[in-house]
Amino acid sequence: MNLVRVKGWGVREAARYVGVMPGTISKWLAKAPHDLRAGIPTLSSAPHTHPNQISRDIERMIVDERKKHGRCGQVVWETLKQRGVDVSVNTVQRVLDRHGLIKKYSPWKKRHISIPRPAVAIPGDLVEVDTIHEVSASSRFYVYTLLDVASRWAYALVTKKISAGMSLLFVARAQKRIVFPFATVQSDHGPEFSSWFTTHLDADHRHIRVGKPNDNAHIERFNRTIQDECLKKVPRSIEAYAAALPKYLRYYNMERIHMGIEYKTPMQKVDELFPRSWG
Repeated sequence: MNLVRVKGWGVREAARYVGVMPGTISKWLAKAPHDLRAGIPTLSSAPHTHPNQISRDIERMIVDERKKHGRCGQVVWETLKQRGVDVSVNTVQRVLDRHGLIKKYSPWKKRHISIPRPAVAIPGDLVEVDTIHEVSASSRFYVYTLLDVASRWAYALVTKKISAGMSLLFVARAQKRIVFPFATVQSDHGPEFSSWFTTHLDADHRHIRVGKPNDNAHIERFNRTIQDECLKKVPRSIEAYAAALPKYLRYYNMERIHMGIEYKTPMQKVDELFPRSWG
C-alpha cells in the first residue's frame, strides 16, 4: 500500500514487485485506511446467509430461555422441543456461544489432574479436607474440616484466613492428633489446595474430578453435621467457634455413633486396627 499510495507505483508494478496478483492489491486498496497505521482490517469469510439458517424468532427464543432461568443448552433445547420448536441441540449451543452465554474454561487456570481414587480399607487410606466460609457483620473467617472415610474420624480448625500454607499446617495438626498415617488427602479445586499444597504435602494429594462433587460427599456431609450440631448453636465469631469446636470434636469422635460404620464411634472404628491416640 505504501508503494502505491506514497511512492506512486502502479498496481501491476507493485504486484510484480511483492509477488501477488494485481487483484489482491486492488482489494487491499479498497479496504485499507488512508494512513495505514491501523492496518488492513480482516473481514470474516463466514457466509452472511445459509439455506438452513434458523429464523430470528427462534434465535430470540433460545436466548430468552437461557437468560430466564440460566439452564444449560440441553435443557433449553428440550424446553423448546416441548413447545414444538424444531431445532437441534447443536444449533442451540451455537446460538448460545454466539451470544456469549456459555461459560468456557479459562485458558489461564491451571488444570489439576485427579489421580485414581484409592480403595478405602483401613483408616488413612483416604482423608477428605474442605473449608467452610463464614461471614459475619464485622469479619470473615473460615473453618477447615477433615474426615477419614474409613473410620469417620474428624478434625476441624477455625482460622482468620485460608491459603496453601495454612492448609498444609492444618493437615499437619490433624496428623499429630491421630495415630494412623494419611496416605491420600483429597480436596476440591479451591486455591487453598493448590499445586504448592500438593508439592509440600507428606501424602498423595488427589483433587476431586471436575463436575463430580460426589467425590467429596463424606466431608460435605460432615460440614453439614458440624454446622447443624455445633456452629449454629454459638455466636458467629472466631472466638466462639474456637471455644466450641474442641468440645464438639471430642463428642463426635468418642461418643457419637455412626450408622455408616456399624453404629460405632469413630474412635471405636480406629481401635479395631490402631491403638487409641485421641488426646
